[in-house]
Amino acid sequence: MNYEELKTLTSQFLPLSDSQIEAFKKYAVLLREWNAKFNLTAITEESEVVEKHFYDCLLPFKSIKFENINAIDLGSGAGFPGLVFAIAMPTWNITLVDSTNKKCTFLKEAAKELGLTNVTVINARAEELGMRGQFDLVSARAVAPLYLLLELAMPLLKVNGTFLSMKGSKAEEEIKEAKDAFRKLDCKVVSMNTESLPNDVGTRSNIVIKKIKETNKKYPRTWGEMQKHHL
Repeated sequence: MNYEELKTLTSQFLPLSDSQIEAFKKYAVLLREWNAKFNLTAITEESEVVEKHFYDCLLPFKSIKFENINAIDLGSGAGFPGLVFAIAMPTWNITLVDSTNKKCTFLKEAAKELGLTNVTVINARAEELGMRGQFDLVSARAVAPLYLLLELAMPLLKVNGTFLSMKGSKAEEEIKEAKDAFRKLDCKVVSMNTESLPNDVGTRSNIVIKKIKETNKKYPRTWGEMQKHHL
């Protein structure tokens, strides 16, 4: 996929300006340069980056429509979806969280090079953040099973806030597996948008989850507890 195709495919649900397309081009260059040192992603061919990272990360905007919000992206890695969101939605204030220092170094430098003043980067584990009830939106892509992500995300959200969980072909299976977590954490699925990426490269499911009421303060537990005894 090239950038013109990206702009065309997203035009009906998220029109991108020429300056935003230029930012994505620069992002791809930075990713390639830093990847040679840090191995940030296995996807390095630019056309694949455009399709499997940029376009994939923009697909949730078919389901979510927010302006002027505080958002947080868990396990941002090389910036997917957090940096993509920051480029696409300049009215968002977005916090990128990753436990790996070298990835946070890249995220900070990329945000600086791209002129993204709406980005904050935190090097920490999600369960240790302690930022309860501060965000309108939490996002996570390819980080952990849904039942674990719910326990990480819900304490961070305001009541009626949204958790966007970006999943692959087993999304429905993960929702069923997390049924007890939904109950204990007082949240529910609002919608799920599933579709195939162009060129038969895979299926994506973006799950939109709403926080119904305040999360019990015993959550999140430690990572070890969550893995040993999941909700």
